[in-house]
Amino acid sequence: MPLLVGLFESSAARRSLETTSSHQMTREGNYDLEELAAKSLTGGGMLDSIANMANSILGAGIIGLPYAISQAGFFTGLILLVILCGVTDWTIRLIVVNAKLSGRHSYIEIMDHCFGSSGRAAVSFFQFAFAFGGMCAFGIIIGDTIPHVIRSLFPQLYKIPILRIFANRQFIIALCTICVSYPLSLYRDIHKLSRASGVALIGMLIIVISVIIEGPHASPELKGDPSKRFTFVGPGIFQAIGVISFAFVCHHNSLLIYGSLRTPTLDRFAKVTHVSTFVSLVCCTTLAVSAYMVFTDKTQGNILNNFSSNDTLINVARFCFGLNMFTTLPLELFVCREVIENYFFSHELYNQQRHIFFTSSILLASLIVALVTCDLGVMLEITGGVSATTLAFIFPAACYLKLADKNTPWYSRTKLPAVLCASFGVIVMAISLFLALGKSWTPEGEPKMCS
Repeated sequence: MPLLVGLFESSAARRSLETTSSHQMTREGNYDLEELAAKSLTGGGMLDSIANMANSILGAGIIGLPYAISQAGFFTGLILLVILCGVTDWTIRLIVVNAKLSGRHSYIEIMDHCFGSSGRAAVSFFQFAFAFGGMCAFGIIIGDTIPHVIRSLFPQLYKIPILRIFANRQFIIALCTICVSYPLSLYRDIHKLSRASGVALIGMLIIVISVIIEGPHASPELKGDPSKRFTFVGPGIFQAIGVISFAFVCHHNSLLIYGSLRTPTLDRFAKVTHVSTFVSLVCCTTLAVSAYMVFTDKTQGNILNNFSSNDTLINVARFCFGLNMFTTLPLELFVCREVIENYFFSHELYNQQRHIFFTSSILLASLIVALVTCDLGVMLEITGGVSATTLAFIFPAACYLKLADKNTPWYSRTKLPAVLCASFGVIVMAISLFLALGKSWTPEGEPKMCS
């Protein structure tokens, strides 16, 4: 870990890197002073960027972390949380360093610079797959949470003509997506979502507090075996790594968030990253430990499903979780749209009609998926798990190794962390793919359609 922390601490190297900003350059690599002047007036502050990054991390994945602890074992799970959070913090910053070393300002252009057209195609595919899969998952979660809360508040609602449509899963998904997520997705600048991200973060804190308070008061039949609390190693370590990695990944948003800073520098972005990942780690660890201590071997993939459907405070948490999903969904749509723009229209000026068309098309496609199924099945698990590992661990490290000093050996202090990170990513990706394909041959992998 000291190698990870100290990788870019050379003051000379830092000064040379900070002489340029990836968003202060045109696509040809020359300074655009008008763009820089405009950015200094329109960019967001550090708190805006922290809210966006923390919201990107504290998404749907946090709800599965108690399950990850139960799979890995209590002590192993805690160690994995800390290590993977540290690696995530490092690789997020590594992407920005790669952007500066290569003189490029997007993940796609960095991969294109390092590995040519094949690298450009690979990162475009994995970025779009991960972000679009997240959009679909968020839509499904909205359908699994908000209607449940409405039916709990108004038990007789389904009997009332016309109004009973508000207890319908499909209608609520469409309503929230079209009326809330769609307008937020039409923004061009990601820092404009910071207010929505701040609201979503408050909702996530409510979820954590609700689980902490209600866990000890759960019915005895819902609680797990207390003798299995302090386990060292569980049977599902690799599944836990996949869940934790998915929970922490926000690398596909990193350059967008960096570019939204009013004054983008490595030091300022490092502070944003450190604060965001630390806050996320505290929330994730608090939720994971407090929930696992109660439900142990009965811990489910969605910890809120461990509680009674009549639990008022947990229903508030379910509502907040749904709120978090339709304010986080636009962040993923930003990535999908940016991938398409950079891959197909990198040398063209902004076009409002194209912007609206792609925003509407991507959102409509994810909405359709969320409306027709309750479970994306094994294919979403494959694209999500593999994409998250590739984007978070393999690509950033591989690009740095390509851009770093060619005369420096791979086992040097500056390169060895990247070698280890890439190797770790390849191993986790291969095992995740193997486990997901294995599940496809069992009834567990069958798709679950909504009625």
